[in-house]
Amino acid sequence: MRLRIPLTAREASVPPLALAGGALSVGLGGLYLAGLLLTGGEIETGTTVRGVDIGGLSRAEATSKLERHWAQTGSRKLTVKVGDRTDTVVAGQAGLGFDAGRTVDRAVRTGSDPVSVIGGFFRSGGAVEPVVRVDEDKARDTLGKLAKTLDQKVRDGAVTFADGRVEEVAPRRGYAMDVDAAVDTLRTSFLHGATGSVTALPTDETEPKVSAEEVRRAVREFARPAVSAPVTLTADDTRFTIDQAVLGEHLTMRPDDTGRLVPKLDGKGLRAAPAVAEPLSGLPAEPENATLRLDGDRVVAADDATPAVQVTDKALSEAVLPLLTKSGAAARTGEVATRVTQPEVTGENAARLGLTEKMSSFTVNFEPAPYRTKNIGRAAELINGSVVMPGETWSFNRTVGERTEANGFVEGIMILDDQFTKAPGGGVSAVATTMFNAMFFAGVRPVEYGAHSFYIERYPEGREATVAWGSLDLKFDNDSGNAIYIQAESTDTSVTITFLGTKKYDEIESVTGPRTNVKEPEKKVSTDKKCVPQTPLEGFDVTVERVFHAGGEEVKREPFRTHYTPRNEIVCE
Repeated sequence: MRLRIPLTAREASVPPLALAGGALSVGLGGLYLAGLLLTGGEIETGTTVRGVDIGGLSRAEATSKLERHWAQTGSRKLTVKVGDRTDTVVAGQAGLGFDAGRTVDRAVRTGSDPVSVIGGFFRSGGAVEPVVRVDEDKARDTLGKLAKTLDQKVRDGAVTFADGRVEEVAPRRGYAMDVDAAVDTLRTSFLHGATGSVTALPTDETEPKVSAEEVRRAVREFARPAVSAPVTLTADDTRFTIDQAVLGEHLTMRPDDTGRLVPKLDGKGLRAAPAVAEPLSGLPAEPENATLRLDGDRVVAADDATPAVQVTDKALSEAVLPLLTKSGAAARTGEVATRVTQPEVTGENAARLGLTEKMSSFTVNFEPAPYRTKNIGRAAELINGSVVMPGETWSFNRTVGERTEANGFVEGIMILDDQFTKAPGGGVSAVATTMFNAMFFAGVRPVEYGAHSFYIERYPEGREATVAWGSLDLKFDNDSGNAIYIQAESTDTSVTITFLGTKKYDEIESVTGPRTNVKEPEKKVSTDKKCVPQTPLEGFDVTVERVFHAGGEEVKREPFRTHYTPRNEIVCE
């Protein structure tokens, strides 16, 4: 039975096509309403994210579902590689993760218009790629720390020597991670990398300067021949052999600007090696002057001068290197060039230098004491044989050196701050006074000198000297026109210094004036641990004149003025 509804007059007057259109409008509206009701959420049916179905869910539901599914991705380990070194990165620690919210944004319907809603009846959502979230600061920090482990410094090929053997070092490329570029690579690896895959991070590569081929050439042409056998050298009349182990210890091969390995020999190190230093120690290191002695007042020179023979580090290297590429004992034997330094005075030239007669001689006597004997004898030993050429200046401190235990001196008694005290080198002033008087009567010009602060009875007043390291020296210029040779000798109770040369004056006379400005001493008590008792003596001024005679006449006078302070009485408590 069919229900028939009568048409109204208005409907009866409507054309059939219009009726069809109205039916269509009602149908589309119904579909739109049905689409809103049936699709229910904002995400189209059939939408998936990496196999997770989120079709038909609301935005909030889909986001929550993905977040639950991706909860463990922060602990995922990514294997990465820099050069040939690998390591792992924990995704969460590197700031990597999936962004569920932004991924759902990709999957939601673009609008609620009828076309979009009704179109949902005729299509499904499909697969949506997840969105990766990257905390770039954390990623850079993680990669920066990883670079310290994975970066590899470039290594040049090299040749080394050990115990006389040749060792080759293979070259190796250098790799340095490009941290900024590696952040994007790590993001891609996290998104698309398969489980177990290895991701090569972007790097800056450095090629070695010395190639493997160059290493092989250097070994073949130099290294192996160099330590194939010992080398034998002759220096002056000294012959010695250097074996392979010693050679290798001081041999290296260094690259030049083109990457070619060039041999280098450490001449200084080789010169110090016992195999070389011991035989060369027999060569005279310092020239020794001829021995001069007096026959009456005339000088006699022995023909025993000895030149110094020195082997320099450079000469040793230049002698050894050419022998290293040769084979056979005869071919690996050579001679070292030596530097010869002739002595200033020889038996042949002594007379030409003007060393012909005694110019002056002076002796100072002293009370015997072990420290005096030691210190005075050591100073005389260092002075003896000094040669002062015309125009040169002689210095006591430069010749004798600092009065220390290392230099052969011991503690003795000397004057410090106007009183006797104990100090290294005590007693050396006896040598200084002897030298001053030898200089005085030789007629040469004093440059620097100073008397003791108070007078000491065993010295000639106004004609004595003391020295102090770093503050007071005894110096003279050789203005005699000829060389001067200084003889110094000592006993347990005396020291004598003699000047040999050519006299400029017939005679040098000393004239001592009267004491003036006499002052009496005081008495003092000292509790210093180094206190030395002291007897009193007056202070005074005195002038000594040096009188020069030539041709039987006085030619000039030279005054030496000295001020002595009182020598106070010191009582030690």
